Order: sequence, then C-alpha cells, then structure tokens
Amino acid sequence: MSAIADIIKQQVASAAGGIQIPSAVKNQVLGGLSDSILGSLTQTAAKAGGVDAIKNLVTGKVSAASSPITDLAGKLFANNVLKSLNLDAALSKSLSGLVPVVMSGASKFIKDKDGDGDVDLNDIILTLTGSGAGAGLGKTIAKGILGSLLGKK
Repeated sequence: MSAIADIIKQQVASAAGGIQIPSAVKNQVLGGLSDSILGSLTQTAAKAGGVDAIKNLVTGKVSAASSPITDLAGKLFANNVLKSLNLDAALSKSLSGLVPVVMSGASKFIKDKDGDGDVDLNDIILTLTGSGAGAGLGKTIAKGILGSLLGKK
C-alpha cells in the first residue's frame, strides 16, 4: 500500500500548497487528509462492489466530485481530523474542499499498467504495490488480500 499512500501524500501536499494552514496543526491536517483518503479507498475495496466503484473513479466513469468514495473520505476527514482541531469555519471549508481535488489527482495515476487495454483489478494492484523490481511480494500480498475480500484467488 505504500505506493498509493505515497501518491496520495504527494497529491495532498500539492493541493494544500495554496492554503495557509497553521504550522501547529499542519502535519495533523495533511496526515489526516492522506489517512482519510486511504481509509476511504480501503473501506470501499472491502465492500461488495467496491473494486468496481474504485475502477469507475479511476477511469473517469464517475467524477471525483460525485464519487461516494470521495464523500466517505470527506466524512472521515471532517469527523476524525477537522472536528478535533477546532479550526475556524473558513479554513475547515477550504481544507474539506481539498478532498475531491486530491481524489481527482490521485485517480489519474492509475492507468492500464498491464497493457490489456483497460483499467482493471490487476492495474489497480500494480499501482497500489508499485511496478518494478522487488514489487513481486507486494503484488502477491495485495492479490491475496484483495482476492480474499472479493472471494477470488
């Protein structure tokens, strides 16, 4: 999962660049935003039809702004991070607005990596685990985890 976590962190840092986040809470905000998005993807993947929902998001069939995955990430971020920080309403609204921006940016990184002409479960796994030397074990683990969640081997 480190490959997708790195992609999300990069997107969060890029999207948040124009917002003045108080230095005392910046790490909590950026880390919480990353965790909320990763948590949303993880929870969605574990649900029936979740991989299809992720596939629809990353292929553009569903926009990030209208995706239930983005909605869940926004709720996780609001409840788990913003609520506890007691930031002013304008800043909280600006930070919440980053969720669809980050989801849209992160989804652009998942492409047809296996060359079969479409984005499918294998492409998502290749993106989540990285596709290079040393990624074989990560792919095996990810396929096993996702396979057990989906009832496939």
